[in-house]
Amino acid sequence: MSTIEMIESAATRLAGHARRTPMLSSPFLDEIAGRGILVKPECLQHTGSFKFRGAWSALTALGPKTRARGVLAYSSGNHAQGIALAAKRLGAPAVILMPKDAPKLKIDNTRALGADVRLFDRETDDRDALGAALAQEHGLTLVKPFDEPFVIAGQGTTGLEIAAQASQLGVTLGDVLIPCGGGGLTSGIALALNARAPRLRARPVEPDGFDDVRQSQLSGRIEKNERTSGNICDAILTPSPGSITFPIIKELCGPGIAVSEDQALHAMALAFTRLKLVLEPGGAVALAAALFHPAKIEHGPVVVVASGGNVDAAVFRTALDRFAE
Repeated sequence: MSTIEMIESAATRLAGHARRTPMLSSPFLDEIAGRGILVKPECLQHTGSFKFRGAWSALTALGPKTRARGVLAYSSGNHAQGIALAAKRLGAPAVILMPKDAPKLKIDNTRALGADVRLFDRETDDRDALGAALAQEHGLTLVKPFDEPFVIAGQGTTGLEIAAQASQLGVTLGDVLIPCGGGGLTSGIALALNARAPRLRARPVEPDGFDDVRQSQLSGRIEKNERTSGNICDAILTPSPGSITFPIIKELCGPGIAVSEDQALHAMALAFTRLKLVLEPGGAVALAAALFHPAKIEHGPVVVVASGGNVDAAVFRTALDRFAE
C-alpha cells in the first residue's frame, strides 16, 4: 500500500529530475464553467504526461542489480514513454508491450527513447500472459502502469504540488478533477491531498462507456468495462480499477464523472485556444468535466489535472476543426 511517506520519498528522488508543473488559469474558461478553474498541466511533464513521475519513482526504488537486468511495462503509450525515458537515464534495458492501435506518435516516441517495443492486439491477445513470458525469458522486472505502490507514490507527487500551489493561491476547499484510467494518478493525488490539503477532494473523470471506476464507486466493488477499446481517450481505457488503487479511491475520493468524446475534443480545443496547451483526449477529460458538467461540482474554484498531451496530429486537427471559435 502506498503512503504519504512513500509519496514524500518519491518527491525527494524526483527532485531535479521531474518538472514542477505550474498552475494555470484563464478568465475565458472561468466564464464557461461558471467558477474559477485552475489547470495543472502535466502535459508539460517529461515525455508529455505525468507518467514520468511514477516511472522514475518505481525504477529508482529497484536495487541496482535488478534494474540492470531490465524492466518490462505494458501501456497504450504514456506509461511506456515514462518507463522508456526513466530506463534510458538510469542505464536500464526496457521492453514495452503496447497495443497495436495505440497512437503512432506514442509508439514512435517510445522506440525513439530506446525501448524494445512489442505490439499486441487488445481484443485477442492476453497482455498479462505475453508479459509474464517476456519477463521470465529475459529476467525482467514488471513495472505495472497503475497498480504498483511505487508508481502510485510517484504520481502522488502531483498531489503534493497541487496542495502547495493551491494554498499559495488561497484555494483550500474544492474538487480536484483527475483523468482516471486504472487509478494510479487519482489514488496518488487523493493520498497526498488527504495528508496535505484535506479540504481538497480528488474526483476521478472517465470517458462515457469506460467509466469502470465510477461504476465501482457506485457498487462498492471492482467493476469491469464491457469493452477495452473503441474510444478516442486511449490513454485512460482500462478494463477495471486496480486492486490497490480502488480501495484508496473508494475511501478518499468524491463521486466520479463521465464525459463524452465530443466534450473531450471540445476541451482540447479550448485548452489550446485559451491556455496554449496541447492535450490528448484522455488528458482533457477532467477539463471537460469542469467546463461541461458544472452541476456535478459543489464548490469553486476547481482544480483540473491536464494529464497528458501526446496526441496524433489528425486527432488534434479534428478537435480544432470541430470546435474552432
